[in-house]
Amino acid sequence: MKHLQFVLVLAIAVSVWECGDAKFGERGEISPRRRRCYDGSLPKRLKKRERKVLLDGSSSSSSSSEVCHRLYPRVSCCPTRRAAYQILHRRDARSATTNCQEKGVLAKPLNRLPEQIFSTNNTECGRILEEIKCARCSPNAQVLFHSLDMDKMPHREPDLPRLCQDFCREFYYTCRGHIPELFQADVDEFCQYYGRRDASLCFPDFQRKRPQGQDSNYLGDEKIEDISRKHKHNCYCAQEVLSGLRQPVAVVHCGDGSQRLFLLEREGIVRILNNDLELIKEPFLDIHKLVQNGLKGGDERGLLSLAFHPNYKKNGKLYVSYTTNQERWAIGPHDHILRVVEYTVSRKNPNQVDTRTVRVLMEVAELHRKHLGGQLLFSPDGLLHIVLGDGMITLDDMEEMDGLSDFTGSILRVDVDTDCCTSPYSIPRNNPYFNSTNQPPEIFAHGLHDPGRCAVDRLQTDNGSLLILCTDASGKNTSAGRILEITKGKDYENEPSVYDLQSSGGAPPVGGFIYRGCQSRRLYGSYVFGDKNGNLRILQKSTLSTSASGEQWLEKALCLGPAGSCGSMLVGHILGFGEDELGEVYILASSKSMAQSHSGKLYKLVDPKRPHAPKECQRQVEPPELLMTACSRHCKNGHCTPIGKCCCSPGWDGPFCRVAKCEPACRNGGVCMEPDKCLCKSGYSGAQCEKSERGMPNDQEKDGILDHIIDMTSYLLDLTSYIV
Repeated sequence: MKHLQFVLVLAIAVSVWECGDAKFGERGEISPRRRRCYDGSLPKRLKKRERKVLLDGSSSSSSSSEVCHRLYPRVSCCPTRRAAYQILHRRDARSATTNCQEKGVLAKPLNRLPEQIFSTNNTECGRILEEIKCARCSPNAQVLFHSLDMDKMPHREPDLPRLCQDFCREFYYTCRGHIPELFQADVDEFCQYYGRRDASLCFPDFQRKRPQGQDSNYLGDEKIEDISRKHKHNCYCAQEVLSGLRQPVAVVHCGDGSQRLFLLEREGIVRILNNDLELIKEPFLDIHKLVQNGLKGGDERGLLSLAFHPNYKKNGKLYVSYTTNQERWAIGPHDHILRVVEYTVSRKNPNQVDTRTVRVLMEVAELHRKHLGGQLLFSPDGLLHIVLGDGMITLDDMEEMDGLSDFTGSILRVDVDTDCCTSPYSIPRNNPYFNSTNQPPEIFAHGLHDPGRCAVDRLQTDNGSLLILCTDASGKNTSAGRILEITKGKDYENEPSVYDLQSSGGAPPVGGFIYRGCQSRRLYGSYVFGDKNGNLRILQKSTLSTSASGEQWLEKALCLGPAGSCGSMLVGHILGFGEDELGEVYILASSKSMAQSHSGKLYKLVDPKRPHAPKECQRQVEPPELLMTACSRHCKNGHCTPIGKCCCSPGWDGPFCRVAKCEPACRNGGVCMEPDKCLCKSGYSGAQCEKSERGMPNDQEKDGILDHIIDMTSYLLDLTSYIV
């Protein structure tokens, strides 16, 4: 009798436990340790023999039931193949549609969408839809479709399970083009409505990475993700793209649609990485004989920067800055020269520069080998900005030594789109010192010390102004850094900075880019930068500030995942940053500081919570084209300006510089074929064909004497009229 009472009490306790866990009652939530199906029943644990039958059947079928059995092969709420399909269509379509309309048509029920969409298995969207359909077969279906926040939304019909935030965004961006009627809101609103906001269970609740042990709810034929989704919230991945570089300093693109990357090496070589991430053997530009680079750590001399003209696809113009010490500058109070030059790409090979087209824009004398700057960048308005450091020059140096430049510690702004052939650039009229007699008119802002790199935001503000951020040292002899927002006419010796950086082990800051790419939604609009010790940071603008400007910049560390989950890890000192045509950010690093070592690597910053190459981020690659402008084809004895004007070299004239000039002019029927070189007729010689050769016929000799008599008579008449 006592035994029977014990059994009855135990049965009642088990029943109460299961009923309390089956649904959300008045007192609380489901216990996360108890698995329940959508209707509150217990899921069925499949035996090994049943799993084997399902595996054998799934290899020859691609129906919805087979997909669900692959996702939940051990514990499932769909124990039979037929049930997996029936459970998904068990709800009342009429009530679902009514509730969908009441809540503002944010999303339609999945079972009301055309059936052919669910059967699609040849697209990424079809695969995701098949997985979402199987959420009702999950052993955690009750938690996925019922939660406390759902109860707070009386009009919300649980058409979709609670999605993990990263999966929700992937679902939105992958399927919005295929099912536009499902997405009537933006991604943030959609994922706020259907995404799991707390740390509880969310879909996909099956593991996408091969785990260890026998308790895994995973089948071996699932595709393994290259980067695991289980990262910390702030962690990103540094994907290694290329290695074996010799002291890389920058990565730029030319903006012609070819999606090529141009890698700058400090010794004076520029290499091309094509869109297939293959390094072209022949260098794009090789000026190592002109470049004077440093060998010791801290020596900043070498190839400094490269900037392509905004209209590079049409005019082929590019601008390079480097340090040199040519003979004509051998005497003077300086250590080296910082030179900015213009080149034009070859008309025969779009992957090589024609070094014969060089034009010098400016030269700046430098006294020391640090704080050089030298970055070149074009703003969206088409003006060229030249960033120069202070060169560690003091006021005493400026007073004691003549010949040092007034450009040090400044940002210069010039217009290279000029039609003047005598000057390589013009001064924009809205430069702050355009009419000044105390400052050079090229200066846009000054007061910089050691600018690491400046970045121009691709996205202009509402009022059309530009956002330019630069990393800089706080002083001449300090490793503490600052971030400056460059404004026209400001003196940053006294102006406050946007953000002050504390000294991190004596490493100066290295400027990066304002991220405007497509792959990472979390990074969009953030300023990515770092320091030479390998620490990455981001700076984000917040509008929650109570300052007069209404804006505040918030700085935080950028976490990089380990090599185990990311496949590679950033190693060494950060040398610079880069950006491709799609706005994605790259990092240059090296484990050694010597210029001869081939330890430089190129990394791409990747958000592991998003696909590496989302479909909405892909663009068609355009092959590089040859220069086909009229100036580039016909201007033979001069150079083409960026706007297409043919400027003649000395001694040439006429359209496209085809007519040679001879001073004085050729005589006796001679023709000027080259500058100051006449092609004489038969019987004449001399520089201007003024001499008659011996042995001429008598009639020709008489004609020559007659010409001299006529010339002398004309001279005497002119002299007489002058005296009278």
